[in-house]
Amino acid sequence: MIRAAVIGLGYWGPNLARNLSTAEGCKLVAVCDKDAKRLERASKQYPGIETAASTDAIFGSDQIDLVAIATPVHTHYTLVKQALESGKHVLIEKPLTADVAEAQELVDLAKRNGRVLMVDHTFIYHPAVEKLQDTIKRGELGDICYYDSVRINLGLFQHDVSVLWDLGPHDVSIMQYLVNRPVKWVQAVGVRHAGQPVETMAYLTVQYEDNLLAHVHVNWLSPVKVRQIMIGGTKRMAVYDDNLVTEKIRIYDRGVELHSVEGVHQAMVQYRIGDMYAPAIATDEALKRAIQHLVYCIRENRTPITDGAAGLRVVQILDAAQRSIASEGARLTI
Repeated sequence: MIRAAVIGLGYWGPNLARNLSTAEGCKLVAVCDKDAKRLERASKQYPGIETAASTDAIFGSDQIDLVAIATPVHTHYTLVKQALESGKHVLIEKPLTADVAEAQELVDLAKRNGRVLMVDHTFIYHPAVEKLQDTIKRGELGDICYYDSVRINLGLFQHDVSVLWDLGPHDVSIMQYLVNRPVKWVQAVGVRHAGQPVETMAYLTVQYEDNLLAHVHVNWLSPVKVRQIMIGGTKRMAVYDDNLVTEKIRIYDRGVELHSVEGVHQAMVQYRIGDMYAPAIATDEALKRAIQHLVYCIRENRTPITDGAAGLRVVQILDAAQRSIASEGARLTI
């Protein structure tokens, strides 16, 4: 039985606690937060667990195997490092850190200590993303030409990180998981509105090898909530709309075909308009699947899909994008 603790009971921490408490092969034994009221609520919800106002009690306990951390980004490096050095496995809320060098250090530390370091890129474990990955892997879309995603809504404003580091990790992690090829360059632009000290909207472009272009739009100032990904291939195109209750993924048999005509120097373009179908998608909670995957990896000594190295690659892209914004949209390599 893996004994788990949660540090941080703000927005996401309670979700981690709920899933850790019900995961097969795992037991929630402790929670930590500076807010006494949050600790009181947790102790009522999970009778018998330990509560702590200081992380020292968590890291110093030999009754805890796994620490799930859901705290502000600027605390990630210090807390993850302390957890790994105290011999704990770690689940860290996205992003891993806001600094490439710090992220690399944590990846190396986890490897040296033989501990599992997993980044909570929850959407990777969503059944819809899993279906997309399977569709691409089987070649149903053909060769991927482009990836385009939009993640916009009104709020929630973060004061310690920009919209790029708040919403961006979701789409960049999904993009990396589905595209799975080397990055040639990164380019981004962003602006600050509503008196905010950080970017409130941004456009990120990533050029991958094999002429694959990816684009991510994130925005805190949209009057509507949009959660959509479009992937175009040489055979078919896929649209993933997370706001839909049913038919979250639609596969379109549409595209273009080139035909050479004898005596004509230029190829003739013909449009192909075929059927659309929506594959069945499981309804399992993504975070539940992520937690169960983590428990399996710890028990079987396996590498998580969203391990520290995967988290590092996301940080590298976001870091390059942030530097590109500061350089007025310069193309940067990573």
